[in-house]
Amino acid sequence: MPVADRRLFPTMDVSRIASVVLWPISVLLILQRSIILGVNGDRTDDFTPVYNAALRFLRDQPVYAENYNTVDPHYLYPPSGTLLMAPFAYIDPERARWLFIGVSVVALIVSAWLLVKLFGFAVSSVAFPAVLFFFFSTETVAHTLIFTNFNSFVLVGELAFMLLALRRRDLWAGVPLGITFAVKPVLAVLLLLPLLNRQWKVFVGAVGVPLVLTALAWPLSVDPMSFVKRTVPYLTEARDYYNSSIAGNGAYFGVQSWLIYVLRIAFVLMAVFSLWFLHKHYRKVDELLWMATSSGVLLGTSFLVLGLGQGYYSMLLFPLLMTVVRPGSVMRNWPAWLGVYGCMTFDAFYSTRWAAFGRALEYNKVTWGWSLLMIVVFCVLLFRYLDLRRERATVEV
Repeated sequence: MPVADRRLFPTMDVSRIASVVLWPISVLLILQRSIILGVNGDRTDDFTPVYNAALRFLRDQPVYAENYNTVDPHYLYPPSGTLLMAPFAYIDPERARWLFIGVSVVALIVSAWLLVKLFGFAVSSVAFPAVLFFFFSTETVAHTLIFTNFNSFVLVGELAFMLLALRRRDLWAGVPLGITFAVKPVLAVLLLLPLLNRQWKVFVGAVGVPLVLTALAWPLSVDPMSFVKRTVPYLTEARDYYNSSIAGNGAYFGVQSWLIYVLRIAFVLMAVFSLWFLHKHYRKVDELLWMATSSGVLLGTSFLVLGLGQGYYSMLLFPLLMTVVRPGSVMRNWPAWLGVYGCMTFDAFYSTRWAAFGRALEYNKVTWGWSLLMIVVFCVLLFRYLDLRRERATVEV
């Protein structure tokens, strides 16, 4: 067989080939999700209530006077969040929304960079375009841009906290968490991690930043107490629409209350065991794996058992998914990724031939995705616990 001419058949390693393939696809995917789908919008618009609230705040008008009996998107941010959102109301609504989408895309790209850096990969490696491709292929990222929600900034806060906490920059680690708390406290459960790790300084920024922003926003608001008296009670209710939590999903499908409580308690107990095992056996061996996996357990369980769990919260599970590249990861099995498909797929299951079945699949996919993922994490760790017990019993004999 004749020797190939290297000029006609240049060699290229697999990672280089993957980069060549993924970069143009990822860039076009980002542009399509933001410029086309994001600007087009959809039936749900999370930005308009935020813009209107910011405008009322600047005009010294009541912010928390909405009718919460409707199913329209409501403004639910505290006064500190209103203060942070207020600059967008200085420009017209359409351009303000476009600006918010653009900044959200930048936040998502920064998040991908932080995630790659967190797991020790170079930005020049294939990991960066691979993560970007995965990000923008998911429902959670697509609908965050389409509905124009704050979630991308929450993801940046989560990853910045992890990176700084692992590098023992504890005072700074609490700041990104605190900024997200000032708008929406979805990451509050992550405070258990520095508590278990005895990184007390994290709480200075995590608690101090929202307190300072609240102190600044409170006297500037016309009706701050309405947030406490009207909005907070609404937030504690498990609504039966746009809600993939166990309580919300159960209410929509008419599930008995006792079964909803049993399921919620079961997932909490699974989470307690998973967190205990991770803390005991992983924290000192691989702190990154411990933190990323524990954060996934805390967040995934909170999405299921608390009153409100919306599908696009799933992006906060990206650090858990990224652990697949590390030995000992709970994500190295196919059932885990079946759960990921459920809670992150952009596929729709509405069917014209089997309407009721398709609707049930569509409305349940996020709930069963989160559920399966948390069950898999629990089962993997339980089997490892049983293996350790068996080994100890064998040694003792």
